[in-house]
Amino acid sequence: MGLAIALVVVLITLVSGYFFLAKTWWFPPDITANYGHAIDHQFMITLVITGIIFVVAQVALAYAVWRFRDRGDGRKAGYSHGNNKLEFTWTLAAAIIFIGLNLMGYHIWAFVHFMGPQPGSMRIEVWGQQFAWYFRYPGPDGKFGPVHVEKVDDATGNFLGLDRDHDPDSKDDIVTATLAIPVNQPVEVILRSKDVTHSFFVRELRLKQDLVPGMEIPIHFTATKVGTYELACAELCGLGHYKMRAFLNVMEPEDFQKWLQNMAQAQ
Repeated sequence: MGLAIALVVVLITLVSGYFFLAKTWWFPPDITANYGHAIDHQFMITLVITGIIFVVAQVALAYAVWRFRDRGDGRKAGYSHGNNKLEFTWTLAAAIIFIGLNLMGYHIWAFVHFMGPQPGSMRIEVWGQQFAWYFRYPGPDGKFGPVHVEKVDDATGNFLGLDRDHDPDSKDDIVTATLAIPVNQPVEVILRSKDVTHSFFVRELRLKQDLVPGMEIPIHFTATKVGTYELACAELCGLGHYKMRAFLNVMEPEDFQKWLQNMAQAQ
């Protein structure tokens, strides 16, 4: 029986390893110009290190199951307190690996959150609410109009509480339900939430960032491949969380300008 269990452990290890080596379920192509490749590289380093540890641990488990199996000779089970030096060693090794991986990946995270966008980046506001996304583009003046909470009214289409009649900066603001950007254009998105915590997640951008009520959270990226990509809320935000999705459309610059003009006319 012990041998059978040991073989099952080894088989599970081999099957699990195969799916990772064959990349059966893997990331979609990276479309960022700045940090996507670095995130993928960091992931592979982490996967290789933890994968080796996983295989060694599983093989050791299989060996222990086989080595200390019931041999049917009536021997009593023994008790071992353990080895304090060995426990200290592997705890220290785990801490070094964990801290080391974090230090290796810190500059990637810092690039997105602390280094700031490139000069001349396009600025777009991303608003999350239960259970929809809204995106605001400044008009030719390059300024976002103020938000008046008391004027927020989804029934009339004033999702962000703009007073276009009295606020000059709001007159040319463009509010859409689709996030569109030109390809190879540096973009800064300012994340804001109208109610609870949401999360901006686009797999192809390798980007996931929470939207926290009361905070403006800027992140930046440059998309390098034309296409349509799903934008999902990756934070459980209520009963309708499953349907909170939109799309990121990466367009050629001339197509984007036409799209923006059409959206402006529709306001």
